[in-house]
Amino acid sequence: MQGTAASGCPFAGDTLVIDPLVRDLAGETERLRAGAPITRIELLGAPAWTVTRHAEARQLLTDPRLVKDINSWRLWQTGEVTREWPLIGMIDSGRSMFTVDGAEHRRLRAKTAQAVTPRRVAELQPVIEGITDRLLDGLAAAGADGPVDLKTHFALPLPLSVVSELMGVDPAEHPRLHRMYRAFFSMLTPQDERLAVIEEMDVVFTAMVREKTARPADDLTSALILADEGGEPLTEEEVVGNLKAMVAAGHETTIGLILNAVRALLSHPEQLRLVLDGKISWETVIEETLRWDTPTTHLLMRFATEDIEIAGMVIPKGDGVVMSYRAIGRDTGQHGPEADLFDITRPTPIRHMTFGHGPHICPGAALSRLEAGIALPRLFDRFPGLALAVPVEEIRNLPVLTQNDLESFPVLLNS
Repeated sequence: MQGTAASGCPFAGDTLVIDPLVRDLAGETERLRAGAPITRIELLGAPAWTVTRHAEARQLLTDPRLVKDINSWRLWQTGEVTREWPLIGMIDSGRSMFTVDGAEHRRLRAKTAQAVTPRRVAELQPVIEGITDRLLDGLAAAGADGPVDLKTHFALPLPLSVVSELMGVDPAEHPRLHRMYRAFFSMLTPQDERLAVIEEMDVVFTAMVREKTARPADDLTSALILADEGGEPLTEEEVVGNLKAMVAAGHETTIGLILNAVRALLSHPEQLRLVLDGKISWETVIEETLRWDTPTTHLLMRFATEDIEIAGMVIPKGDGVVMSYRAIGRDTGQHGPEADLFDITRPTPIRHMTFGHGPHICPGAALSRLEAGIALPRLFDRFPGLALAVPVEEIRNLPVLTQNDLESFPVLLNS
């Protein structure tokens, strides 16, 4: 199954067609929020359901009848969706803690928890600070005479460098990793090329795992290989699967978090002033950004193993379910009547679920928050006159259906 519904026609009957080219993310979010908590959608020709409200998402994310196993998807069972479907790599990405449930998920996640210890994350702080300062030096040089792309020179290389440091990836591989993941996520990549990229990822990460197996080091990859407490050690396939997904999540999410926070603050100068004057913490900025402009737009996909009744609807057995985190983050039932506004002065704690909820909650959330908590204050300390170089309306999303990823982010360092 390939292709998309015609552009300019967001609804097909009572089904909302999700635009893979992300030409109007704000409008799409509004249409999702205006609908029911559980809404019929179409993803590149494949019918599914999406969850758009906080309470229903919280309930379903802990429901054992929703699983990650693609073999529970009716469209996969019948052959209506095949490897030729452009989003298949985000659902059938190999065996890892991101694609299994129950006891097997607990086993794989426990092994990862043994490797991603609080000590290992804490020890990254001086590393992140050093990378940040080096990139800010480069940003200053690139933007000395005019506009500079904050994404290219700062927001993208920072998390990619950090996750590579954590996992022991050779810095020489950074351009290759960026190329592969950009092609993997982009809806403009022909499917035959995307499938080739998926095979290339397997080759790259398998070679890395075998190198670390032969010569372990003090990094996450080696720790995953050597994790031996509680049950069988991870297989090579499981280590590779975990690494592929963690590198993707570990840098894509943080790129969006950093850029979205900068965009929100530069678009709300009165709130930026509160932060710079020390009246509001950077932690609050990060949490409000995660709620209001989520790095992940739609998270694919879980499958109903039996009929599930929720919010007056029935999700039939075998149907796919998507979490639309951007709409969930703006749920007025959870965040009040002004949920659609960016507001770091909210009187109540910001309880969002941008990193998920339940057994599959994102294992890299602490690292992403740590990176943003270092990058943002250092950026504004270095460039207090930072300003958008174009009207905010001209900043466009990349054609990436699942990530809130920007084409570029032109800024002036000293306006």
